[in-house]
Order: sequence, then C-alpha cells, then structure tokens
Amino acid sequence: MEGTYRELQPKHPAPTSFIAKYVLSTDHKVIAKQFLWAGLVFLAVGGGLAMMIRWQWGYPGAPLPGTNSPIGPALYNKLFTMHGLIMIFFAVTPMMIGAFGNLCIPLMIGARDMAFPKLNMLSFWTFALSQVLIIASFFVPLGTGSAGWTTYPTLSTQVGSPGLGQTLVVVAIFVTGSATLMGAVNYITTVIRLRAPGMTYMRMPLTVWGMWLTAILNLLFVPVLAAAAILLVLDREFGTQFFIAATQGGMDGDPVLFQHLFWIFGHPEVYILILPAWGFVGDLLSFFARKPHYWYRGTAYAMIAVTVLSGVVYGHHMFMTGMNPLLGKSFMLLTLIISVPAELLFLNWLHTIYRGSIRLTTPMLFSLGMVFVFGLGGLTGIFLATISTDIYLHDTMFVVGHFHYTMAAATLLATFAAIYFWFPKMFGRMLDETLGKIHFWTSLVLICLVFGGQLLVGYAGQQRRLWDPHQYTFLQHLLPLNRATSWAAFALGVSQLAFVYNWFHSMFRGARAADNPWQVGTLEWTVSSPPPHYNFDEIPTVRRGPHELSDPSFEKLLGRDWVSQAELLPELAGTTAVPQASPSAPLGAPLAAVMARKEH
Repeated sequence: MEGTYRELQPKHPAPTSFIAKYVLSTDHKVIAKQFLWAGLVFLAVGGGLAMMIRWQWGYPGAPLPGTNSPIGPALYNKLFTMHGLIMIFFAVTPMMIGAFGNLCIPLMIGARDMAFPKLNMLSFWTFALSQVLIIASFFVPLGTGSAGWTTYPTLSTQVGSPGLGQTLVVVAIFVTGSATLMGAVNYITTVIRLRAPGMTYMRMPLTVWGMWLTAILNLLFVPVLAAAAILLVLDREFGTQFFIAATQGGMDGDPVLFQHLFWIFGHPEVYILILPAWGFVGDLLSFFARKPHYWYRGTAYAMIAVTVLSGVVYGHHMFMTGMNPLLGKSFMLLTLIISVPAELLFLNWLHTIYRGSIRLTTPMLFSLGMVFVFGLGGLTGIFLATISTDIYLHDTMFVVGHFHYTMAAATLLATFAAIYFWFPKMFGRMLDETLGKIHFWTSLVLICLVFGGQLLVGYAGQQRRLWDPHQYTFLQHLLPLNRATSWAAFALGVSQLAFVYNWFHSMFRGARAADNPWQVGTLEWTVSSPPPHYNFDEIPTVRRGPHELSDPSFEKLLGRDWVSQAELLPELAGTTAVPQASPSAPLGAPLAAVMARKEH
C-alpha cells in the first residue's frame, strides 16, 4: 500500500525560475495564493460598485462625491448587474473555493499536491482570462452588461441589452465555468485517490468534506449554466432564437427556458458557496472550543443530504412564472425539507461550543459571526420558500436582504475566518489579532445593519432594482431608512481598511508563525509554515479523526490538550496497537479507550 502512495505522489524538485515558481506554477500552494489575490482584488471592485448603488438609494439623482456625474438609470442597471456577478463568480468563488480548496485539500488529506497539477495551473489562468473579459466589458461601446446578474432574456438579448458588453459578460461566465470544471475534476480525484493511509472518509476534516461536495455539485451543474450561456450568445450574436418567444418575432423560443437552465445551476450554486463555509466553521468551532465536533458523522451526513437535495429545489425561484400549482407545491415542500439537515448542522455547531473552553481568537469570532448571520438568513428564507408569502415578497428588497445574509454575510465571514486561520500556513506570518478583532466587530455589526435594512424596506413593499424607489408615493417614507442603511454600508466599506492594512503589514512585518500556532491536530499543522514544496517528506499515516481535543489522557501522556491525526503516542510505540492506523481502525477512538484496550 505504501508503495502505491509513493508511486502516485513522487517528490518533484522545486522550480527555480521566477516564471515557473510564481506565474506558471503547478504547486497547489502557489495557485491558492493566486486565486486569493485575484478574489481579493475583485472583492474590492464589487464592493466599490455596491457603494455606488447605495449612494443612489440614499441620495437619488445626486452627483457622486467628488464628481459632477449623477448615476442615471442606464448606469444604475449596469452597477447592480456587475456587482452581483463579480461578487459571486469573481470574488467569493475564487477566494473560498479556488484559494482554500487548493491550499487545504492536499495538506489536510496528507497529499503532496493535487492529482493533476498542470490542470490546476490551467484552471487558474482560464479563470484569469474570464476576469480580463469582465474588465474589458466596461470599456466597450454602450458599456458592460445591464440585464441583472441572472441575465434573463429578454433583458439579456440585443433588444434589452444592445452592444458587445453583455456578450462579453456571458462569455466570461462560460470561461470561468470552464475553470471551475477543471478545478472540480481535480478536487474530486484528489480526495478519492490521494488520501494518506488511514485517512478514511470519516476521518477527513469537515473543510475537506465541504470542498469535496462543492466540487461534485460544480461538476454536475456548471455544465447546465454553460449550455445556457452558449445558447444565449448564439441568440445575441448569430441570430438563433432559443430564448425569443414567437410573440416577439421569434420561432417558438421560450424566455422561461433560460430561467429553468439558470436556476437548475443557480440554486445548487447557493450550496456550492455555503458548503465550504460550513466546513470551515465546523472545524474552527471545534478547534477553538477545544472540543471534538459534536456528532461529526451527523454533520458529514447532513452536508451530503443538502448536496443531494440541492438539485431538486430550484423551482422556488420561479413561483411567479406561471408554474403549475402542483409543481410549485412540490418545490415548496422540497425546499422546506432541505432546511432540516441545515438545521441539524446549526444545532451541531451550538452543541460543539456548549461548555467548551472557548478561545476567542479572530478566526473563532468570524466563525461565530457566520453562525449568527446564517441563522438570520435561514429564518428569512422560510418565508420565500412558502408560496403564499413569496407571492408578496417576491422581487422585493426582502429577497435581497435574505440573499445577502446567507450568501454575502455568511460566506464572507467564513472566508475571513479561513484567511485569519490559514494565513500563517500560507505566508509564515501571523495576522495582528487586535486589528482582526476590530475588523470582525465592525463588519458584523454593520453587515447586520445593512442587510437588516434591506429586509425592512422589502417587507414595507420596496421592489428591488429600482433606480429611484422614492419616485413612488407609497415608498417615499422609506427614504430616511434607505439613507441610514446607505451610511451603514459606507461605514462597512471603510471598516475593511483595517483588514487591508493588517494584510499588507503582516505579510511583510508580522510576527513569524510557529508551525502549529493554533495547537490543533489536522495534518497541515504538522509541517512547517509555509510548507515545503513537496508538503510531506514522508506520507503520513493517519491514526485518528481531526478533532481529538481535551481528552484528559492527552495531558497525562503529552502534557497538552490536542494530538495530531498522524501522531504516534509514546505509550503505544512499539506495541501491537500501533497498526490500528489502518482504514479499518476505530474512527477517532478516544485515547482512553485505546489505553484501556492495551491494558486488557
């Protein structure tokens, strides 16, 4: 068996040239940094667009500060369209899945690299091409896309969005989808084929579970979005009429067909982004509560259940399209059912931190913040899953608030938790804890004010995507609330400067990180910070689960409250108990039980 592992993962010499080491690198750790940098840059771009949207809602028709240019209706359409697309596909996705999927999967399963290193490199540069296309769309005649982030026909046809910009946006989505598929094939194969000896599925960290299930969803559903994008480009540029209805001069095309194709991908996309967040938080809550994760198997099975169900709930986005009522009720029931395993996850998180020896580090604070905002987002989603209430709330700002609590707040807070936690492993230095806690508290409070304000105006009847909602008499009284929400958004944007300063200062002048600064037992913390090119000099043999913390026997044997997944305990060395690292060994058996077996 060991020979097989060595053959699959030979040691490769480290590259020597700048191009091979930093540009066209096949090292998963370097590619992780490339994805992280690309995502952070586009997070700033998407955040800037959000500030402009909030300015228009707070001060309709007023010139942007420092300019004589107000935001007109056409520009406003482009702002909210590109804000949504950039944040989802070009900021959160590369940061969460591209960066931490690449960094964590090989290190946490005991592999030396991804299964297909060259494909990994190609996936990043394909993604970078899609970012170039997005930027280019801003500089063509008539500007970038303006059909909303969902790009529904007929808004996204040449009639609704003339010019090259919308086409470039759709092509960029296709290209980034291609990069995603490359990554998905790599992630799935790596987890299946390159796990270290003893690393059974039920010994994998929850972070790896989240990334692996996300990759499976990407492989299944991104091709559906890619097909829709190809058909839409053909309609726009080559005269086909897949999405142009006969009533608009087409030949029996159907605009609603695009909505089906989009949401068959679009609702799994919600879980594509939240599953890694669940994985991060599941691990970090355990690490910093100094307790094993409560019902680890139940959490893993709940994540699997959500993954399976995510493909059969998409119709709740289309209750208002004239859907057959019986079909609508089926989608409503399935949507409510999928909340059950999500609630199980939530309860397991609460059980994990209950009576724990909690260390309120910055990663832990961001993890707890994610639990809070995800709870708010999940509760508000129940009203949108139910047909009778969705009829009134559909297409209002209530939907926007719900979406941002679950997709923006939860995923971003979890991503920041991951950044603060794994920054020492990526760069060999620690982020400043004081600045990190300032960043957390300002972000959490302001996020709740911004997205809570969206829920309130939506419940009051404000439709989404309105250039100036206060033109309508029944919405004029909401101007003070919209303005206050805008100022909270501006403060949220400014508060991110604490993170920016912390990032650059720590990268060059931060305290040197120890190999295992958080005192946890997963495999990535058994190597140096940052890790060597080949990760592991010898492929480790895994002997237990990822959350073996605070067992009293550890302190007796080791003088600490944690033990590594691959650590050979001194009292067991040389005994027949050691080979229990094989896949058939009891999963994560407490040390006391092992010692009891030894004594008998």
